[in-house]
Amino acid sequence: MSETAESLWEALSARFGVAITGHNLCCGELTIEVDAAVALDVFVALRDESGFEELMDVAGVDYSAYGLTEWATDDTSSRGFSRGFVARAPGRSAAAVNDALADAPLERRFAAVYQLLSVSRNERLRVRVFAPDDELPVVPSVINVWSSASWYEREAFDLYGIVFEGHPDLRRLLTDYGFVGHPFRKDFPLIGNVEMRYDPERARVVYEPVSIDPRVLVPRVIREDHRYVSES
Repeated sequence: MSETAESLWEALSARFGVAITGHNLCCGELTIEVDAAVALDVFVALRDESGFEELMDVAGVDYSAYGLTEWATDDTSSRGFSRGFVARAPGRSAAAVNDALADAPLERRFAAVYQLLSVSRNERLRVRVFAPDDELPVVPSVINVWSSASWYEREAFDLYGIVFEGHPDLRRLLTDYGFVGHPFRKDFPLIGNVEMRYDPERARVVYEPVSIDPRVLVPRVIREDHRYVSES
């Protein structure tokens, strides 16, 4: 662990104790996990006591089918690249994610991830807060701690369906009015649920059931040739 990240972790661990339910270091940056029930108290202390004056971003995460992929890149074949895919991969259909969850159920599915910056100390901190309920994921809004959270939380609500309790104007930000579903969830189909076009006879935009077949064109294997042979 880098010296800066290590000292930051020691200070936060001593200050918050069991309120921090987990931590991790990647690429020299510290990530801590905080329970949703005490998240607001921790965020206020991080701002007022630990010097994290700025909230840089809030992102939603859907951990269902985490780690699954439809890429098979370990071996090549006599036909080179293929357009085949593994149908159980996330995003292809709701059934694919449901099957994956049945095989390896997760304790928690949705999380909000906060990127904090201390300008005075030139330190960054990532905080992850899991929603306790997958059916209706709810975490506390931090808009009263950092006012910049408003649109970040609206974006996570729009794309993931995470409800930020206490947000004064929680509504969709990127999708259209009347949009059904949350497009960044793993069980949202890649082709969507509806398509839209302008109808000249009605002089307005109309929504219709999607008319294309789901198909993803990805290379199935990585070919090994002389370009990747290391000289010894």
